[in-house]
Amino acid sequence: MVTETSSRSAVETVERDGRVGSPGPAPTPPPGSVAETLAPLVTALMGPSVPVRIAFWDGSSLGPGDGVGSLEVRSPDALRRMLWSPGELGVARAFVAGDIAVEGDLYALLRTLHGAAPDLRSVGWRTLPALLAAARRLGVVGAPLAPPPEECRPTGRLHSPGRDAEVISHHYDVGNDFYRLVLGDRMTYSCARFTTATATLEEAQDAKHELICRKLGLDRAPGARLLDVGCGWGSMAIHAARHHGAEVVGVALSAEQVARARERVAEAGLADRVEIRLQDYRQLRGERFDAISSIGMFEHVGANSMARYFETLRSLLGPRGRLLNHAISSIGGSALGGRSFIGRYVFPDGELLDVGEVVLAMERAGFEVRDVESLREHYSRTLHAWVGNLQHHWDEAVALVGPARARIWLLYMAASANGFDDGGLAIHQVLGVVADVDGSSGMPPTRSGWG
Repeated sequence: MVTETSSRSAVETVERDGRVGSPGPAPTPPPGSVAETLAPLVTALMGPSVPVRIAFWDGSSLGPGDGVGSLEVRSPDALRRMLWSPGELGVARAFVAGDIAVEGDLYALLRTLHGAAPDLRSVGWRTLPALLAAARRLGVVGAPLAPPPEECRPTGRLHSPGRDAEVISHHYDVGNDFYRLVLGDRMTYSCARFTTATATLEEAQDAKHELICRKLGLDRAPGARLLDVGCGWGSMAIHAARHHGAEVVGVALSAEQVARARERVAEAGLADRVEIRLQDYRQLRGERFDAISSIGMFEHVGANSMARYFETLRSLLGPRGRLLNHAISSIGGSALGGRSFIGRYVFPDGELLDVGEVVLAMERAGFEVRDVESLREHYSRTLHAWVGNLQHHWDEAVALVGPARARIWLLYMAASANGFDDGGLAIHQVLGVVADVDGSSGMPPTRSGWG
């Protein structure tokens, strides 16, 4: 906290009651205060008009007291982390460690900060001299602090099977109970599809699975054999088997996901129609499927492995077989690794690919691309629902995974929601088919087949 009587930080507010508080008026920084000392650094980062209130550990502050929210720099350790890792990574480490907290409207605050410093990684290095000078004046220069234990720095060759398994475990093997709190009872970790203004998250996830089943033609082919790549906790497999009589094989790399998916399949009474494997898609050999779904898994594949990915899936399909690739995309592509918050704490080695490149890679692998659909606005709504779940169950979430990981998820999901709102992120379903030798595809003549 800034002082014993100051407002609670957003994290502390959420820990108590699942809500985010509002900032109060900010005093003028007195001479010799932390705020006065850091003012040149802050204005170098954000410009002469600081858009949000920034409160420091000595009770001083900069910026407006009636804006969208505030940052609380709760410890001088935040400066030390940023000194040794200028830019986004240093700020991320300070946030995860609790040296920086947020207060107010989280979505609006993140939008304002992004507008003030859109490329924090490069800005951080440019302001290093000012940061060093301020740290010396405050007497906080010292040896580098150890990164928070939640940080992941994978080893081995990029996107090798062993390294992929390591980063998947980092992200998913944090406890199925935590994911249930955030994702809801369907335990579906991908964009939902809200067909009405009043649809619940669970209804929207069911609608997404049904849309994919219809795009794949499972509604017209009872008993079709479906491969679900990156099957998560088994929701798509269960839906396809229960509602369309599909015979499903689901593969995933997370041991905790696979264990819970098998339990859910058994609880649904579908063990005779659904097989869940702890298996890399690259290990699939000599099998044949009628359809393949890949939902929220492609982000882990990477640009350099994309061709092999689609070639592997193509080899598993016979004539008229269909593939539905459901994945987050970014214009021009975007690697999530390196020294970024997402790369170190959320999706190590993740890559978002341009949907145009995805279409081209599918065509080169032998697919005829028949449909491309964006669900961008749906993902923002999905993320807002997940953030709401986390805030509502904050105490329980912290008890399950600790405050640092809970903070990681709060920031990651809120920032992602903003990305889908402003168009910086997108998500596309790309449907491909393997045409028969005579060119027949078995596809319906219009989209009315799936609505």
